Amino acid sequence: MANGATEKAFRPLMTGRALGLLIATVVLAFATASVSHTFLSSYTMFVLSRQMAFSILIALAQAVCLVVGGMNMSVGAIGSMATVIMGICFQNLELNAWLAVPIVLLFGLIAGLIITKLKINSFIVTLSTMFVYMGLRSGISGGSPYSIPDDFGFIGQESILGVSWVFVLVILILLVAAYIFSSTIFGRQLLATGGNENAARLCGIATDRMVLWAHVISGVLAGLAAVFWTSMIGSAAPETGDTWLIGSFAVAIIGGTGLNGGSISILGIFLGGAIFILIQNGLIDFKANPYFANSFLGGLILLAIILDRIREIVSDKTRSGTAGNVTDNQPEKATGVLVSDKTFPE
Repeated sequence: MANGATEKAFRPLMTGRALGLLIATVVLAFATASVSHTFLSSYTMFVLSRQMAFSILIALAQAVCLVVGGMNMSVGAIGSMATVIMGICFQNLELNAWLAVPIVLLFGLIAGLIITKLKINSFIVTLSTMFVYMGLRSGISGGSPYSIPDDFGFIGQESILGVSWVFVLVILILLVAAYIFSSTIFGRQLLATGGNENAARLCGIATDRMVLWAHVISGVLAGLAAVFWTSMIGSAAPETGDTWLIGSFAVAIIGGTGLNGGSISILGIFLGGAIFILIQNGLIDFKANPYFANSFLGGLILLAIILDRIREIVSDKTRSGTAGNVTDNQPEKATGVLVSDKTFPE
């Protein structure tokens, strides 16, 4: 069962889904370039690579929770708290702003403990903590941004070979994530937990620990996104993260991360980030009414969910038909439930 979850996770890389996302990315790029003479300029590529990096990192923070069958509604609120903590470190305490990342790790830990120990749905828990953190950030900061040193803008404002440093760092994070999910026991246990939590538990996987780790990692990634965002805009603004939620779901779902858990495509998240940013900028280049932007993005998410569900239904029917044919050709055997022929170390 756990092995099946791992195979399901990387099915988009072995079928036409990734190819479809790549074709959609190329079509959107050509369409945007046809109406914008500055689209292919070095400055535009720098800006788009930076925007894309943020979308990918936020989506990865969401996808880690989706993988284990949950979700994190507080991704943006954790980013807001990280920004306020950075501002306090810089402006009031004169400490290293990177302390914000391990501190917000605690936010993910709190949510994970409540979900696993009290068995409360992750949607309810993270929705509640979202409002808690948004209230705290407003009360602590008073809504005013904090100043940061000029040299802290290096990561968010400088480039290498015309590509934002943020983009380079996020690509490295994606490579690490791809390795974890494809080549480590920890990654496969995360996938197995989301694929079938009861079966994973019977295989010897500490599923509660996997859910806890997923929310901790999600909090860390949201904190990193806040650091990069602060570096980009040149100040620690408390409203950072207010618009992250819809993007985190959009990119993850478009990229092939399953809402029911047990599947993720790192390549899909990368291409989903590209599609999301191209659509956002394309709406501007095509002079679309900005008030309908969220409606369009929401419709895109719904379409991705519907198509993914149709794909799952067709795939399940195909597997059922194949299994039926195999059963018909086999001699009758004793009935029973096979959980797994392997155990997974904790």
